[in-house]
Amino acid sequence: MPDLTLEIAGLKLDNPVMVASGTFGYAREFESYMDLNRLGAIITKTVTLEPRPGNPPPRIAETPAGMLNSIGLPNVGVERFCSEKLPYLTALSTRIVVNVAGKTGEDFVRVVERLDSIERIDAFELNYSCPNVKQGGLSFSADPVLAQQVTRAVRQATRKPIFAKLTPNVTSISDIGLAVQDGGADAVSAINTFVGMSIDVRTRRPVLSTVTGGLSGPAIRPLALAKVYELCKRLDIPVIAIGGIMSAEDALEFFFAGAKAVQVGTANFVDPDAAIKIIDGLDHHCRVLGVDRFTELIGTLDTGL
Repeated sequence: MPDLTLEIAGLKLDNPVMVASGTFGYAREFESYMDLNRLGAIITKTVTLEPRPGNPPPRIAETPAGMLNSIGLPNVGVERFCSEKLPYLTALSTRIVVNVAGKTGEDFVRVVERLDSIERIDAFELNYSCPNVKQGGLSFSADPVLAQQVTRAVRQATRKPIFAKLTPNVTSISDIGLAVQDGGADAVSAINTFVGMSIDVRTRRPVLSTVTGGLSGPAIRPLALAKVYELCKRLDIPVIAIGGIMSAEDALEFFFAGAKAVQVGTANFVDPDAAIKIIDGLDHHCRVLGVDRFTELIGTLDTGL
């Protein structure tokens, strides 16, 4: 059988397929659809210092090739996460990565400090797409200096691997990637959603209550692939690819471009066991290609240049 195992920042994974934060709840919601322990890793729903209700509805809208969302990171807060959600997650054998967000850099640090001593939490993913209230609403991943500062502060708070989740809504995503790399990130997750909007032509009103939201799904896959390729060329740390991955063939595109692992997001809403099908599909493609180890495929893109 092909070997799908790999290692990222010293973290050994059974396979390179993760489920993306915000699309998989706290995992328990999907237990009737799959064996959760077959996943390479589960990225939890975002955890913040205090509970958040999220944005008012409507906050999800379907688009021709994906979806818009303006959920607003609703969650139970770190204390209830520890008491209500972690017991189930820590009973699983797969890797558990906690997605963390905050209104300030200090919020990121405090959440990580609260969770750092929990052995079964394997890594942290820093959600840098939320606005920083101390910087006038500027996204943490829109400014390389700010991104580096927050990453460095979190790095000092934990020895666990740190994945910095980057927004594509910047002039140069690789400049941000280099900044978080210099700040101590062990990997980057890329990309988060693109800013988009939709209007109801009957009412002339925005479909989302917040007017704009994040576009995800197959529509963004070519854009995400280009961003991942850019990051892979410039960074020394691993890139975990996200963006419209619906099948094993989609995932292979990102691996050929240099990504070390992938996250499945919007596909979970369409097909709850999409991630398992992608794992099985990668196994099949390795057999067809005559590859003994999946990692042999990473970065094998032939540009012809």
